[in-house]
Amino acid sequence: MQQGQGGGLRRLLAKVGHLVTPHSHDSADKTDTALESSSRGMRVLAISFAVLVVTAIVQAAIVAVSGSVALLGDTLHNFADALTAVPLAIAFSLGRRAATRRFTYGYGRAEDLAGVVIVALIAASAGLAGYEAVKRLINPEDMQALGLVAAAGVVGFIGNEWVARYRIKVGREIGSAALVADGLHARTDGFTSLAVLLGAGGAALGFPLADPIVGLLITVAICFVLRDAAREIYHRLMDAVDPKLVAQAEHILAQVPGVERVGSIRLRWLGHVLRAEVDIVVRHDLSLLQAHAVSVEAEHRLIHDLPRLRAATVHADPDGPAGTDHHAVLLTHR
Repeated sequence: MQQGQGGGLRRLLAKVGHLVTPHSHDSADKTDTALESSSRGMRVLAISFAVLVVTAIVQAAIVAVSGSVALLGDTLHNFADALTAVPLAIAFSLGRRAATRRFTYGYGRAEDLAGVVIVALIAASAGLAGYEAVKRLINPEDMQALGLVAAAGVVGFIGNEWVARYRIKVGREIGSAALVADGLHARTDGFTSLAVLLGAGGAALGFPLADPIVGLLITVAICFVLRDAAREIYHRLMDAVDPKLVAQAEHILAQVPGVERVGSIRLRWLGHVLRAEVDIVVRHDLSLLQAHAVSVEAEHRLIHDLPRLRAATVHADPDGPAGTDHHAVLLTHR
């Protein structure tokens, strides 16, 4: 997610860094992939924003004519879903900035902060939709233009489901939790749009309370999406990773010639790229250059074989008799 400019300097610094331990290696290919991921994210946001705004505008016009509270809740949610593109676009843009002496890991975590904003928008739309539904239950009103309301529900479903598939697919491909959460948000909007049909059908059959009741059901559905999106973002903020990734990293390291054992492995997401810190054990009779070569190869294998891994720091420890602790001097600092 670093800018292309300065790539040569980073590669030069990476080579110099190989002269000392622990080692750190930035792959030019990984940098290009990260930049392409951000570009794809921005493209998804622009296209899905346009689709959702058009969908919401069509629905808003029908709300004004019909007075449907279920459709109002769906429209509000569509507008909220479109607005989530704004914090995500800012996050993707920030993520392209180069690391600084203050933000030494770069700005990838801006995506996670955008995810928090998205969760807040989902919660706000749920609250507003629920409020309007309860108000209409207390003071029922007749609906107008039922055919248009039903048509608006279908339009909302088609628009949201298309956006959901697009966002989730690209979000998973580039490893963006915020974009996946946004896609899940849009998917639920699609199903709640279909629920608007129930409200229109109930009103057509002489049951006007069907509309606010469906509005409440839409609110409940939004709350489920809120839970899933909040959990996804919480895991990112807490540096949670899929345990399968750790197992995969262990397997990759175990196959590297010269690695006697694999020690601790720490992975963390920075936006939609991974960083790793790992410990390996090498033979104690290796020269410094030989141990360094093993570490570099371990680092190289990790970066190229572990999906979306941008950089790795590898620390090599010499083996020794059972019970030997080569870090005993650090015990009082742990």
